[in-house]
Parts: sequence; structure tokens; C-alpha cells
Amino acid sequence: MMFAVCGEALFDVFATGRTPTGLALDARIGGSPFNVAVGLSRLGQRSALVTVLSQGFLGERLVQALSEEGVEWRLSQRSAAPTTLSLVGLDPQGVPSYAFYGDQGADRLLDESVLLAAWPDDVACIHVGSYATVVGRTAQTQRLLIEREHHRSLISYDPNVRLNVEPDPAVWRAQIDWMLTRTHLLKISDEDLELLYPGLPLQTFAERALAAGVQCVVVTRGGQGAWGWTPELHVVAQPVRVTVVDTVGAGDTFQAALLTWLAENDGLRASALGRVSRADLESALAFASSAAAVTCSRRGAALPRRADLLA
Repeated sequence: MMFAVCGEALFDVFATGRTPTGLALDARIGGSPFNVAVGLSRLGQRSALVTVLSQGFLGERLVQALSEEGVEWRLSQRSAAPTTLSLVGLDPQGVPSYAFYGDQGADRLLDESVLLAAWPDDVACIHVGSYATVVGRTAQTQRLLIEREHHRSLISYDPNVRLNVEPDPAVWRAQIDWMLTRTHLLKISDEDLELLYPGLPLQTFAERALAAGVQCVVVTRGGQGAWGWTPELHVVAQPVRVTVVDTVGAGDTFQAALLTWLAENDGLRASALGRVSRADLESALAFASSAAAVTCSRRGAALPRRADLLA
């Protein structure tokens, strides 16, 4: 059984302080889908990243990292286009702000030839998310892939809104509307919901998503925990208390851990997901919240391994 994770692969470049001639920078591998693929592998799942990787030295570093993490990358394409850079600044609470440099980035250029490649027949789940779902050729190709596969594989979706990449909320809302009828597991943050649907109650959004066909809706609420809905249930996961260094990668960690729990508990089928018990959904959200807390206690998107969670 394999997870296919589609979307961006980039470098998060942290400003770590001033130097006599400028700023000290710390470049770390990132991108929401990249993080999810790595997070799945670190938690013991087989994962593949479907993206476009630059042929330059930054792209080679991404390939090296995927190989070291045990993430399959052969479904990805290569390009002479540059690797996207995301400049990250942190406020005093460790909450990140981003400036993206990637209008011509490789990860926006996934073309339709990926649909002609030998698609693995053991892909149980396809996960998509963040800006690669709304910009460039990659967004178009992902739609074709989801249209082809959503009857065969569980579709997982995290909008992970980045208005500094695509500034028009209407574009994100249109993408969510298109995805709702093709998504089985939807995870979204309350911050993203407030950006796109100001003042809309979480329950109202969840009901709308479930009515469109989503089998499980999860809303992460930062320090207030997470809420989950199925057609029959509404559960609340309490927050895991931790000293926060920053929240970079926390949502991606939550996603990877949630998918891992489902994989290990026979939940990667739309029919099973919609009928999950209250106790199981509570356990899944608690597991994902615990994993995200580990990432929050570290700098950058340092996703946990299974041993970190046992500790």
C-alpha cells in the first residue's frame, strides 16, 4: 500500500539574525506536500512524491533528501526551472509569515505526461494540498489525476491557503468547491477558513462539505485542538500542551499522522472513513495532535519519527 502525495517541493529560508553585511539565512527543505510525504515515511508508511524537481543543485538536494527519507520520487519530473524559495520570518510567538519566490518554479510545471506513466496499482490514497492546487500547470494536471483516480483511491485534501502565492480568495474557494465532490478526507485549519469564509461557523462549513460527499472533515484549531466530523459524528480533540518554538510544518505533521493512523486501522477506504466510530476518530485526532506537538517543539518542519512519539 502506498500514498501518492502531489504538490510543491521547495526550500524554506529562515532569517536567523543580522550580520555585519546583511542577514544570516538558514535554508531548509520544505513544501507542504513534500513534508507530508516525508512525514508518512518517517511514521512507517510507503510514500511517493509527485512533483517537478529542478535539475539545479537545490533540486538535487531535494532528490537526495527524498532518497534518504525513503520517499519514492520516480513519478516526479525533472526540469531546468529553478527551485521555489520561501522566505520565512517568525513573530515572537513563533508563527511564520512567508514570502514566496517561485513564479517560474519547477514545482508549478507538472505536465500531463505523468498520467501516462506506469501509475502504481497499490496507491491507496492520493493527497494534495497547498498552492500547487491553484497555480500553474501542476494545478491542471492534479485535477486530471484526481478526476481519473477518485473512484479508485481515497482522496485526501488540505487547502493550506497561501494568499501571498495566489492572492485571490475566490480562486481558493473555487478549488475547494471543485474538490469537495471528489475528496474523502478534508483537513483544513480554522485560520484558512477565516481567510476564505470570514465569520462562517466551523459546523456550517463541515455540514456543507459532508453534504457534497466528503466522508470526514477535520478542522485544526492550533492551540485549541482539533474538531472532526463524519456524516454521523462530531468529536473534539483537546490540544496537546507543548513549549512552541515555531509552528512551521505542524499542519503537515498532523496530516501525515492522521493518514498513518487510518492506514494502520483499516481506515483508508471511503466507506470505512464515513463509518468510523467515535472512539476511533478521537484516537486518530489525538495521535495526529501529538505528532504535530512534537513538530511545534522544534525549529522548522522537523517532522517526528515513530520513536519520537513513543518517547
